[in-house]
This record gives sequence, structure tokens and C-alpha cells, in this order.
Amino acid sequence: MTTPLSHTTISSPNPAAQFAALRQQVNQQILGQSRLVDRLLIALLADGHLLVEGAPGLAKTTAIKVLATGLEGNFHRIQFTPDLLPADLTGTEIYRPHDGSFRFDRGPIFHNLLLADEVNRAPAKVQSALLEAMGERQVTVGRETYPLPPLFLVMATQNPIEHEGTYPLPEAQLDRFLMHVRVDYPNFETEQAILALNRHQARSNSTESAGAIVSQADVFAARQAVLDLYMAPEIETYLVHLVMATRRPADYAVDLEGWLRFGASPRATIALHRCARALAWLNGRDYVSPEDIQAVAPDILRHRVLLSYEAEADGRSADDFIAALLRRVPAP
Repeated sequence: MTTPLSHTTISSPNPAAQFAALRQQVNQQILGQSRLVDRLLIALLADGHLLVEGAPGLAKTTAIKVLATGLEGNFHRIQFTPDLLPADLTGTEIYRPHDGSFRFDRGPIFHNLLLADEVNRAPAKVQSALLEAMGERQVTVGRETYPLPPLFLVMATQNPIEHEGTYPLPEAQLDRFLMHVRVDYPNFETEQAILALNRHQARSNSTESAGAIVSQADVFAARQAVLDLYMAPEIETYLVHLVMATRRPADYAVDLEGWLRFGASPRATIALHRCARALAWLNGRDYVSPEDIQAVAPDILRHRVLLSYEAEADGRSADDFIAALLRRVPAP
């Protein structure tokens, strides 16, 4: 389904103000998931994709749908199922009998925002087609290659329950995601606010948030502003040390030796660099602090580190390792 643009598109000389308004707009509709909203905006600013994991009913789908109403572009949701084919995602060539030629019929992957719902329910060929498009930003069918839109964001979801009949994403393919975000249940007060919001929306028969749409030109201008943000050399060194510590943890803390089989790739360094900048920019600062790096590190590293069998047997998780790492690698 494609979300129609129902508001006036504004090209603003101040992308920061536009994104601040968009952030507030989405948070007014998605209660108790401000961290997920921020990660969506960070992925948009860092030109990456994210994998979101959480129990059903935690507004994962609603979050990207509401975000889409505030962006210039189109949105499509795909329910991944075991009988899905790669062509259902990328599109296929259609034979034209009147002139004997073929015409490429574009699939849903050519939208600006794509929700890959329950990505682990589709077989490996479909997952590979999605991840190839995410990484290469293009689709090849036969002898022809078709570029994807310049503004292209995939949010894939998976549930932490009901793993029977699913196809878990291999660790090497998980590395294609900029972030792996986990969402949890809201607290008591937020649950009451959700009830009130739902009642209001039912009365007004509307779930769309009102407000101006952030243009694609604003998104690209914001991305440039994020890249121009100041990062001190010692902050950059700290960032690299964090990633290096996932590969040789014993060099940084003796008690972390033996926790991991594999550490994070250089893709993690790039992701940490971009996301820390994006978070600082979203929070209205013109410099990156160690706190920005520490805030996004779990989402960037949790799917890129592979625990040892001994650590898993002891009941440790990737989040436990990352938390220990952040405590032991000294920040500037």
C-alpha cells in the first residue's frame, strides 16, 4: 500500500527545525517508543536500514507508517511469508505478445520507505534479494540493472517468539543492517496514555498526524549537515577502540577474554561514526560526545558480535558483552 501525500511539501532552509518537528510529530502518535522513533530518524539521516525486534503489538509497523506521513515519498509494506518469491519483491519482466518484447514491472522494493514485516518468515532467496538491494541500491533482472530511489530506507521486523517455521538471518547478512533495535513493553503511565490516544483516534476516525512534510531535499541537506558535524580526534579514536575491542577484548580487559568468537567488522566502525553524528545533530548539538557513541553502540554492535559457546552456556548475551565493553574501554 502506498501512503498518499496529503499535506503541502515544504523545502526548508533549516532542516534541523524540520526534523525536530517531525520527531515531535511521530512521538505524539507513537507513545512509549521514543527510542525506536529516534533510531528510525537516525537511520534516515545515516542513509542506512534497521532491523527491529519486539513482541507483537508494540507499534513497530505503526512507527514507520506514521513517519512516512511526514516525509515526501511513498511507503509500502510487505508481509514476508514462506511462499514469497524474490520477484514478488523486486519485480519481474512481463512478455508483450503484440511486439514480442519484455517490459519490466517494478516490484514494491522501488518505494522510498519499505517495511519488510517478519523478514525471518521468508526463505533465504527472498531475504538475499532484499539484502542485496539494501547493500547495492539497485535491482538486476536479466541483463538490466535498475537503480533504487535515492531516498530508500528499509525497516525489517522480526518477533522474538514463534521461531518454528522461520528462516533466521545469517550473521553475515545481519551485518547489512545499520542497526538492530529491540523494543519492549511500555510502562503503566504510557499504557494509559495509549488508551486515551486510541479513544481519541477512534472518535475522530483518523490515525494520521497533521503537519508539514519534510521534503527529500531537506533529508539530503540534513545528511550533509550530519557529515559536517565536528568530531574531535580523541572521540574518533575512542570510537575505533570500541570496535577493535570486539575483536581483541583481552587487550582491553582480561575478564572479557573468551566471550566472543567473532568481533565487529569495519562496517560497524562506519555505522557507529554515522549514527553518533546523527544522534548529536538530532539533539541540536554541533559536536559529537562520548555519550552519543555509547547511546547507539548497543544497536550497532549487538548483531555484529558473535558470542562464544562458553559465554552462551553461561547465559550471557551480546548486550551483556557490549555493556561490559562500554564500562571497560576508557572514554575521553
